[in-house]
Amino acid sequence: MIADLPERLESALRARTPGVVPEWSARPAAVLVPLLLDGGQWQLLFTRRTEHVESHRGQVSFPGGRIEPGDADAVAAALRETREEIGVQPQDVRVLGQLDSLLTVTQYLITPVVGVMPWPYPLQPDPVEVAGVFCIPLDWLADPAHLERRTRPPIAAGPDVPVYSYAPFEGHVLWGASARIALDLLDVLGLRRK
Repeated sequence: MIADLPERLESALRARTPGVVPEWSARPAAVLVPLLLDGGQWQLLFTRRTEHVESHRGQVSFPGGRIEPGDADAVAAALRETREEIGVQPQDVRVLGQLDSLLTVTQYLITPVVGVMPWPYPLQPDPVEVAGVFCIPLDWLADPAHLERRTRPPIAAGPDVPVYSYAPFEGHVLWGASARIALDLLDVLGLRRK
């Protein structure tokens, strides 16, 4: 038995910053939340994934992906993935900061990196990963008439989990994690109307 256990434990607990430990492992990922000004309107740029990618086939998403060992941080990963997916050069993005990270049901821990990119821009979508690129105005996203909130059962015991989806915008349906990230951005900007 360790006589000074309480003192050692107290000292160790004081020296650390408590974090969050999930009950399952999550793969770290980062996305760029690209803002652009087009025709006097601020818009978000999205991609639609191809049917050839490993996960989230055909879905609307922000450019991004897994954080790789060679990435310095989430910002570097988001910028690298954006260059690989749609050809936007990292030096052309003014990084403004990060939104709260998001733990998804597909076991990704996504860090959204917000940045402003010039527009128009000579995009070069990777045909293996990206089926299309389009923009949605912030004003449209902020209109509650376009948003639907449903719930799904939790993975483990607990309350139902909210699932957000938007009405189709020019044939594209924004839902799930990408919709939640857009809503978080609107909340930070104070634009979300409820």
